[in-house]
Amino acid sequence: MAPLGPFGAAPSLAVAVSGGPHSLATALLARHWVAARGGRVVALVADHGLRPESGAEADHVTGLLAGAGITAACLRLGLPSGARMQERARMARLAALTEAAARHGCPWLLLGHHRGDQAETLAFRALRGSGAAGLAAMAALRVAPDCLILRPLLGVAPARLEAVVAAAGISPIRDPSNDNPRFARIRLRQALADPGGEGDGVQALAEAAAAFALRRARQEAALLDRLAAAAEIHPEAYAWVDPKALGSDALGVAALARLIGLIGGATWPVPLEATAALLARGGGSLAGAWIRPGAGGRLLVVRDPGLIAPAHPLKPPFLWDGRFLVTGLERPGWTCGALGSAAATFRRQTKTPLAALKALPALWDEKGKLAVLPGLFYGEGVEASAWRLVFAPKGGGLPPG
Repeated sequence: MAPLGPFGAAPSLAVAVSGGPHSLATALLARHWVAARGGRVVALVADHGLRPESGAEADHVTGLLAGAGITAACLRLGLPSGARMQERARMARLAALTEAAARHGCPWLLLGHHRGDQAETLAFRALRGSGAAGLAAMAALRVAPDCLILRPLLGVAPARLEAVVAAAGISPIRDPSNDNPRFARIRLRQALADPGGEGDGVQALAEAAAAFALRRARQEAALLDRLAAAAEIHPEAYAWVDPKALGSDALGVAALARLIGLIGGATWPVPLEATAALLARGGGSLAGAWIRPGAGGRLLVVRDPGLIAPAHPLKPPFLWDGRFLVTGLERPGWTCGALGSAAATFRRQTKTPLAALKALPALWDEKGKLAVLPGLFYGEGVEASAWRLVFAPKGGGLPPG
């Protein structure tokens, strides 16, 4: 945990627990770690609902955790079966876990990925032709909209985690899908033939991933330095960019791509070739963001007005438009939606560009009348502290620099 901190006094950790040995071991280790620091741990058990017995298994896991003195909560996802099941389940699970971590007051979410998982990820991505960034495999720290995702056990062999659970006298659940050769990752795992993760092959792959991760970290630091020199990022979800400070080299293009993804709320990495072409043109739309020339030769990066999400019922917490986390009170009949044309009313009250102002979330009452524009306008009888809106892009923010 030490390289992933600081954590401060009495840290609150959430741990994703499937009921398998590795996630159970993570929860047990986290319980021990927080106990020594006066903190607390909450285990989050996701029930996908893809198998008839999954609900009973999730309840059984929460019981195991309670028996080990760990507070647990079950998240019922209710996913439909169909194509790309593993990928869809993974994305839905992570979204539910990060939201639940925040709901339980935990700024950190621990995942139990280990050395074997890291080796598999590198091999899987290599077979798919991933570049150097992809070959860095899973990051030990990742920024999510609601919390920081930590993987403290990436260098640990799964056999050691199995031993932790056995020593605690707990019988883990074995998911049958983990042995189903219908899935490409499972076939790869079987080809590696090292379930304990202690062989030379898995060790070499994990070490290669660590080397690529070190390279990625250096590139990430350089990218953040370039953004710090070239961009002004505002909490209203827009940015000003100095093209000269940004540059048009590979690092400048990568930095702009990251900024575009941030402002547009993109889930996936923004294509570098398309970013370079946009930079050469001096503006355009890409990945949910709109880049246009501004005063003083700078570029303005704002949300693409044609892609803004429709109004959402005001039932916090929720992520509006993939960019703003809305928390606070629920108001029947009220909605959260773009300020839109009403932005003209507030042009003289803020330095926020009109294009960015139009894309800001506002709260509208049951009659469709503007009730709240956070920081600028509150209707009669509305308390400013009743709601909180935070720029928290769906794809995660910039990594800590």
